[in-house]
Amino acid sequence: MNWKFWNKRCDSLPDPSQADWDRALINRVVIEYLDDQRKRRRWSVLFKLSILIYVIVTFAVTAQFLAPASAPTEDHAALVEINGIIDTDSDASADRVIFALRTAFEAKHAKGVILRINSPGGSPVQAGYINDEIKRLKEKYKKDHDGKDMPVYAVAVDLCASGGYYVAVGADAIYVDKASLVGSIGVRMDGFGFQKAIEDLGIERRLLTAGANKGILDPFSPLDESQRDFIQGVLDQLHAQFIDEVKRGRGDKLKGGDELFSGLFWSGEEAVELGLADGLGNSTQIARDLLGTEKVVKYSKKRNPLDSMARRLGTMVGLGIRESVGLTGSLSPPY
Repeated sequence: MNWKFWNKRCDSLPDPSQADWDRALINRVVIEYLDDQRKRRRWSVLFKLSILIYVIVTFAVTAQFLAPASAPTEDHAALVEINGIIDTDSDASADRVIFALRTAFEAKHAKGVILRINSPGGSPVQAGYINDEIKRLKEKYKKDHDGKDMPVYAVAVDLCASGGYYVAVGADAIYVDKASLVGSIGVRMDGFGFQKAIEDLGIERRLLTAGANKGILDPFSPLDESQRDFIQGVLDQLHAQFIDEVKRGRGDKLKGGDELFSGLFWSGEEAVELGLADGLGNSTQIARDLLGTEKVVKYSKKRNPLDSMARRLGTMVGLGIRESVGLTGSLSPPY
């Protein structure tokens, strides 16, 4: 079977001893060139068609995945979840949590908001955004509803630590399971120092900077005392901000001394005794006993699972374009 689309032409070149062989050679070159151009156009059309099909399918699936559910038409507790590390690229990012909070506060039949937290912490900035937005939304709701409050309760699952607890203190009350781990009110910065290792291996570190402290925390350079003191000062300032927010949120409920802010964490039972939490309870119980409804509606949205696929497609397309124009080397800048 002869697959002409896939197989290259195997005709022999014109014999120079024949008459008009030069003309025959030129014709042959032209034919080969035109044939090659047709093949390139076929592949180009096929590639563009594949991209178009992928985009159409992606939009169709994404629209279905992200289609807003119909608004609840009966009283309910609005559930907003904070799962995992609080970071810009996680399901617990400030953007995602705040979007869910705003939707919950605007819901006509929401009797209150439950923040269900299962997080070891994360970015202090992201946690601070969420905490600030909780307070802003409560003030706005009260102003827009003639002094009526929208109750917000935080419910800890396995972990409500560090940045997770920073978010929780923005709520009206905090409820935990007896085995939850609560607290870790502190700030950390970690890394490694390989200076001695490279010295023992006879490796010379060449680090050029503009700015005396631009190489601070470089793992292959020594950390002198002035830099250590500077970093410690920054951490102490962030820690003080964390402590102030906890005291502002918990007030006179706190029972204990400086150990509360030492970075230690406690079980849920101990957290209640120390005033870090108000009692034991779960989301369903809080909805039923404090908000007076058995219905709990989740307002959190997970990340679109096609996002990573789209990013991978973009990388593949970029590589394909580079190869098509003959760029095979690195395009990274030399810095």
